[in-house]
Amino acid sequence: MSVVYSAAAKTARMNAIVTALGSGAKLKLFTSGDVLLATFTLAATPGTVSGSVLTLSDANGGTAGILNTTAVAAGTATKASLTTSADADIVTNALTVGTSGADLIMDNNVLTNGQAVTINSATLTHA
Repeated sequence: MSVVYSAAAKTARMNAIVTALGSGAKLKLFTSGDVLLATFTLAATPGTVSGSVLTLSDANGGTAGILNTTAVAAGTATKASLTTSADADIVTNALTVGTSGADLIMDNNVLTNGQAVTINSATLTHA
């Protein structure tokens, strides 16, 4: 039998993630083989919670097509992690990355070193 959380517990847990991330949090994209492809700096408040969904914001405070950075390696982004500004892991390898049907939606998740990278939407939904 799987664990079932109440709506209030889900919201509280997602808000706890925002608090744990703190100001200057980072979103990191990785290949399936754990090669770091890109790091995004999130907003002072890294996202907003509505029910069981955390929508991430970048340093400019936007939430749609706003997570922008430059790739530091080449590869296919398949997963992502969230860390504090000091690189302490908060959510690891739990976020999926793709062009549709994923937590992080990109126009193209096949990256080359030095390429400009934009995430069109970034959400984490409590299970």
